[in-house]
Amino acid sequence: MSNELALDYQLPPQEAVYPFTVTVVIPAYNEAHGIARVVQAIRSYLPDAEILVVDDASGDDTAERARSAGAHVARHAVNKGNGAAVKTGIRNASGEVILLMDADGQMDPIFIPQILGAMAEGFDLVVGARTRDTQGDTLVRRIGNGMLDNLGSYLVETPVRDLTSGYRAMRRAVVMEFIHLLPNRYSYPTTSTLAFAKAGYSVGFVDIKGQRRQGGQSRQKLFRNGIKFGLIILRMISLFAPLRVYFPVALGMELLAVLSFLVSFLITDPFRFYIPNSALGLFVGGIIIFMFGLLAEQIAALRSSRLES
Repeated sequence: MSNELALDYQLPPQEAVYPFTVTVVIPAYNEAHGIARVVQAIRSYLPDAEILVVDDASGDDTAERARSAGAHVARHAVNKGNGAAVKTGIRNASGEVILLMDADGQMDPIFIPQILGAMAEGFDLVVGARTRDTQGDTLVRRIGNGMLDNLGSYLVETPVRDLTSGYRAMRRAVVMEFIHLLPNRYSYPTTSTLAFAKAGYSVGFVDIKGQRRQGGQSRQKLFRNGIKFGLIILRMISLFAPLRVYFPVALGMELLAVLSFLVSFLITDPFRFYIPNSALGLFVGGIIIFMFGLLAEQIAALRSSRLES
């Protein structure tokens, strides 16, 4: 008897035809318990697509089971991280469009026609944005993702949704422009979405409903996710729009410096012209932060111009 998980997936009503070739990239690490079922489910929706499983140095027989299910397999000699596996898949893909999916069964293939259908309408990137009724979603995660989406929208000056969703399709020729920006760990979805939007490419969003992880053990921990969340925010700011964050912080410090001076001049030591240390420190600190932001903005602009040339 097979010990593969029986995933609750619906079969497609009919085969869809798209005006581009597709490579499905699936990063996998110790997913032998369900990888074959995931590959088979995707194949039922995309019978002619290339399915490429990137085995990130698994300790089980993930690669063998994926290969036996009909997928092409690329294998890392050492564990490099989920983002590194995605980059390996993108580099080795033959399709004009890359469809990224996870190996743990949380991404239902039923949404493939909607995502690729949006790509056929002319989008360069289409993100499967999870709805609030996604299984296994927690209040803390929803709040964190909402904060991340709001910050991302502010940085690139256009609405973005579900920046952490790895269920997405993108044009390979476009993502190759930004592949060096993608990190080797878990924030490649955030980075790729903002890179496409900031560069002026068409980004679309399709509502999807995620499923619970199909077996195996989740490697996501609350404390580690909190650290990861903070690092993603810092990376977003430094890569895409540093001055949009540095300038408000610098302006706030200058206003606090003025307030500190007024408190001293009107209350603490009335009508004696004296600049307290707090006001001086805030004033100088605000100027330094603004100059750092201006320098970071110039570096970001040079990076963008180099990509466009």
